[in-house]
Amino acid sequence: MKDNFDVIVNSYINNDIGIDINFLSPELSAGLYQNIRQLQAENMMTPAGIGNGQIKDADQQMRSDSIYWMDPSHSNIFEQEFLQLAQQFTDHLNENCYTGINSFEFHYAVYGEGNSYKKHRDSFKNDKSRKYSLVSYLNKDWLEEDGGQLWIHQENTIQKILPEAQTAVFFKSDETEHEVTNANRERMSITGWLKQV
Repeated sequence: MKDNFDVIVNSYINNDIGIDINFLSPELSAGLYQNIRQLQAENMMTPAGIGNGQIKDADQQMRSDSIYWMDPSHSNIFEQEFLQLAQQFTDHLNENCYTGINSFEFHYAVYGEGNSYKKHRDSFKNDKSRKYSLVSYLNKDWLEEDGGQLWIHQENTIQKILPEAQTAVFFKSDETEHEVTNANRERMSITGWLKQV
């Protein structure tokens, strides 16, 4: 298991966006990819919504991906390994950056061809518990022409990140505007939030 998170933390400190192209091991990335394939075969993926119980985007105007929530009770070994990694990362942040994170949640996300997610922030208007967003990508050999880039809006610039396998991106949920451009091939990730509840 990974015990050194300096790359993603230092990147965040320097640029308000943390990026580590080796956050996931090749084996973990491949295992999570295969688990999504199994979930798809079992029709377990469901259309993603916007908002929480009080505020919803019922017409799905903002996003068009499908998701499946991770849970510690699930038996998949790669899902369990990822959640352990998330806990280790949370512990590292709390011990070294005094973030006060005491909860997290993650889901698998699949963007089919032509799917996207318009510009948004990850924090709810009526619930500010999400403090940091962490997205980990599972797509091998992703090219620029495949689309599906994460665009992060910072002042007058846009940082464009390819959703390449093993890469993780980390940012403040309530401050960072971002979007996913149209995917030209199927795009898979693990998306989640580190929370104070």
